[in-house]
Amino acid sequence: MSQNKTQPTSVPVKLFLNGIQEEEKRADSWKLYELMERLTNAKGRMWGTSIVGFGEYHYKYKTGREGDWFICGFSPRKNALTLYLMCDLSQLSFEGLGKYKNGKGCLYIKKLRDIDFQVLERIVKSSIDSL
Repeated sequence: MSQNKTQPTSVPVKLFLNGIQEEEKRADSWKLYELMERLTNAKGRMWGTSIVGFGEYHYKYKTGREGDWFICGFSPRKNALTLYLMCDLSQLSFEGLGKYKNGKGCLYIKKLRDIDFQVLERIVKSSIDSL
């Protein structure tokens, strides 16, 4: 069985986040870090070169594929902050969040000032509770 391409690394999260050039994106990333650390009771850890993941759980699909992954995480990508929520996003309410886009398991937010942070906290907590 093949492993996930994205694996935890030993790169310090502080080094990665402090290296973000854009000041607002760096500040937003630290705010997301603090939120996810508090909600998971786990320190952030680098997964691959650009994802900060929190906690860890083991999954196993009906196909037999299994592995370990983080409970929630984010990546300060060029176009948006990408939040990785390990649940079916269609089961979550985004009412009142503000400006965002979402994919199958990701939530995309350009800037935290564009959203209601309390609503975001509820969404992240709901995704964690669903595991």
